Amino acid sequence: MKEKWIISGLIPLVMFIGVLSWVLKNGAGVEQDPAAPIEVLNIERIKVTNSGFELSVSNTGPETLTISQVIVDDSIWNFSVSPNPTLKRFEKGKVTISYPWVEGDPHTIKIITENGIVTEREIAAATLTPEASWSNFLNYGFIGFYVGIVPITLGLLWYPFMKHFKRKWINALLALTVGLLLFLFVGTLADGFEIGAEAPSVFQGNMVVIIGAAITFLLLIGFDQYQNRKLESNGYSPYRLALLMAIGIGLHNFGEGLAIGSSFALGEAALGTFLIIGFTLHNITEGIGIAAPLLKTKPRTKDFLILGTVAGAPAILGTWFGGFIFSPIWGALFLGVGAGAILQVIYVITKILIEDHKTYREPFVSWLNLSGFTIGLLIMYFTAFFVKY
Repeated sequence: MKEKWIISGLIPLVMFIGVLSWVLKNGAGVEQDPAAPIEVLNIERIKVTNSGFELSVSNTGPETLTISQVIVDDSIWNFSVSPNPTLKRFEKGKVTISYPWVEGDPHTIKIITENGIVTEREIAAATLTPEASWSNFLNYGFIGFYVGIVPITLGLLWYPFMKHFKRKWINALLALTVGLLLFLFVGTLADGFEIGAEAPSVFQGNMVVIIGAAITFLLLIGFDQYQNRKLESNGYSPYRLALLMAIGIGLHNFGEGLAIGSSFALGEAALGTFLIIGFTLHNITEGIGIAAPLLKTKPRTKDFLILGTVAGAPAILGTWFGGFIFSPIWGALFLGVGAGAILQVIYVITKILIEDHKTYREPFVSWLNLSGFTIGLLIMYFTAFFVKY
């Protein structure tokens, strides 16, 4: 009986493999040459050097391609490609162009393949790309510290003031936190989609964001349920909930660091400076949200230091990653993971609020909670005006 059961599963599998092999070998039955060669050359990064430009490229199309010509600012220019002008599928190369670029001026670079397919990228304002050095490493780290840890710590300092709130006001503050997190969730997804769109289409950057968010959300829910069964607990301790929030917000702040680091790496220093100011103001409210679950307890100073570090330190990692080794597909994945973590925290806080109101036989959607939720959304919305992407 067991053998028959195995055979019943193998027969359709073998037939499916046979049909798929036939289609891959013979095509779908309609033979038609494409109107143009299918070539996809992706320009992953442009480095501005003293002597010109260095372009990191990759062949993400289905066929081998050959780089035959480079045009800079509408003029054909000399170039070299290492290791070889001919790139196989998924092979990477470096295009070096000696060009007298002008500080602050825009420059347009076009790469033309042997079959005439054009790939174009623009440098908005040319300036030397920061090199990987201890000095820049420390500078980027300081920027991440200033954007991430400092404002979140300032937000946590509101804890003594909020400690005197009554239960209904604490619940309203938790509802405000849900509003903050919902705004962050949508914003993180949007940032992930924007970065994912820059990745080669073959990697499906937007789907990477969605998959990362969905899997992270489900894994965190499953892990928490496992922990609750193991500890025979039906709820979250206040500190544990605050830590979950800090982790989710930290992953979001990693995305903010990416934006800052990559803007400096691309020579857009003015944009990077504006992002620093905007994100610093924006992140103070995140510290208030992390402190909200702790209002019914007496946390130690060490707890606040841990929460501030967990939520803010990823901004430092983000600036390093964005400034030195940024990759759109990895950025999309990290932001998807961050969105999933934030969604899980929203789920947990909402569940806690519902259970608390059931205990006291009060309506969950009270005017106070609705006001807190709305204020949370509006705070994040208006502070976002200071962030210019």
